Amino acid sequence: MAEAILLNDLPDRFAEFDIVVTSTASQLPIIGLGMVESAIKARRHRPIFMVDLAVPRDIEPEVAQLDDVFLYTVDDLAQVVTDGMVNRQEAAIDAEMIVAARVENFMHWLKKRDAVPTIKALRDQAEAMRKNELEKALKLIQKGESPDKVLESFSNALTNKFLHAPSHALNLAQGEEHTRLEQLMKQLYQIKN
Repeated sequence: MAEAILLNDLPDRFAEFDIVVTSTASQLPIIGLGMVESAIKARRHRPIFMVDLAVPRDIEPEVAQLDDVFLYTVDDLAQVVTDGMVNRQEAAIDAEMIVAARVENFMHWLKKRDAVPTIKALRDQAEAMRKNELEKALKLIQKGESPDKVLESFSNALTNKFLHAPSHALNLAQGEEHTRLEQLMKQLYQIKN
C-alpha cells in the first residue's frame, strides 16, 4: 500500500517506515540526524534501510554512523556497480579459461579418435599373427610334439612376427629419419637406455 504525505509530516511519521528511498532536487538535506535518531528510539532500535539517490544528498551523512541505520548513497551504488563489473570481468576470464581447457581436451580427444582406424588395423594385424601362430602350435601338439618345445617355438615366432616390421623399417631408415624413428620406437616400446 502506498500513501503520499507532505514533507512537513515526515518528522512525525518517519518511525513508521522500514525502508526510506529519497530522490529530491533539494539543495539541503531533508532528513537530518536528529529526525532519524528520534525515529530509531521510537522504533525501539528496529533497523531502517535508507537509500539516498539525490545529488546533492537528501540525508545528512552523519546518519550513516547510527547503529540501526543502513544508509546507501549514489556513491555506494556506483561502487556496487563497479564491484559487480569487476566480478563479472573476473568471472568472464575464469569462464574463458574453463572453455579453453575444455576445448583443448575435446580437440585432444578428437585427435585420438583420428587414430582409432590405425589402432584397430594394428590390433587386427596382431590378432591375425597370433591366430596363425596358435594354429601352427596346436597342429604340432596334435602331432605329438612336446608342449614345452611347442610353446617355446610359438613365443619365438610370435615375437619375431611382431617385431619384424618395426625392425625392418629402422634398418632401412637413414639420417634424420633413422634418428626420429629410433626415438619413436623407444617411446612406443618404452625402451630405457
